Amino acid sequence: MNLPTKITFSRIILVVVLFLFLFIYQITMQYFPESFNGLAYGPSESPIYLEYLIAFIVFVVAASTDALDGYLARKNNQITDLGKFLDPIADKMLVNATLIFLCFPLHEFQLNISVYIVILFVVRDLIVDGMRLMAAKKNIVVAANVFGKLKTIFQMIAIPVYLLNGFPFSYFDASWPKGLRIADFLIYLALFFSILSMIIYLYQNRKVFLNKKEND
Repeated sequence: MNLPTKITFSRIILVVVLFLFLFIYQITMQYFPESFNGLAYGPSESPIYLEYLIAFIVFVVAASTDALDGYLARKNNQITDLGKFLDPIADKMLVNATLIFLCFPLHEFQLNISVYIVILFVVRDLIVDGMRLMAAKKNIVVAANVFGKLKTIFQMIAIPVYLLNGFPFSYFDASWPKGLRIADFLIYLALFFSILSMIIYLYQNRKVFLNKKEND
């Protein structure tokens, strides 16, 4: 296992450790709530809770390793089948697991993402990944498009903002209606580019679904 693959594998371990921590933290908080008084920071209208702050740090570190392992693999010519297999799994675990976690806030005033939005993200990924698998069997390369990259960019911006309960925007949008804060619009943009990129993927690679490969 080379260094880029080890970094990718470490991202998977980070995600597993993070959610084990959050699970244990939540159970402990339910039985010993008095121990967690005062463990919040930032604006009083939109506080940043300790477990979310820890999740934010781990998410940022794990997301940073995604760029690092890809850079090292290309630079040192260490692209392997194992790395190509683990990398998308690590990415999906990090993003989708965090999105699911953000559907069910642990505190009354914590920002949360609609479960329907998360379902759309997950279903989109399943459809695109399924299409890529079919394409690979027909030796067809499915190239990334700019809208898919925009989806990832907005997800990587929106998720940390949700984990920080809207910070830094919470200093002026904490009183805005639920679903209309800046963090919400960031995730709406990510969802828009997610659906748009899926439609473009399916249209541009429609020959994947034919019985025979079409000639260009």
